[in-house]
Amino acid sequence: MPPVLPPFLIGLVAASLVKRVGKPLVRGIVKTSVGLGLEVQRAVHEAGAEMHGLVAEAAGGPARVDAQADAGQTGGRSKPAAQPRSTAKAH
Repeated sequence: MPPVLPPFLIGLVAASLVKRVGKPLVRGIVKTSVGLGLEVQRAVHEAGAEMHGLVAEAAGGPARVDAQADAGQTGGRSKPAAQPRSTAKAH
């Protein structure tokens, strides 16, 4: 009669395999979904800016230029300007 493995030993082996394979897989899925969400958000923002321009053009008024769409920024957030580094050495 072959030796019987206790179920908890099978569970320990299976858990380590799932952790090794599952963790990178889940991490990749999360990174991809976040990146895809940001791309969709950017595309919707650009489409909205296009629509505003078309509406303004159709109304006969000057087209409002959306600085964020031109700069490729999303969410109304801009990066702060870089601070120049000091060249003076501390004594």
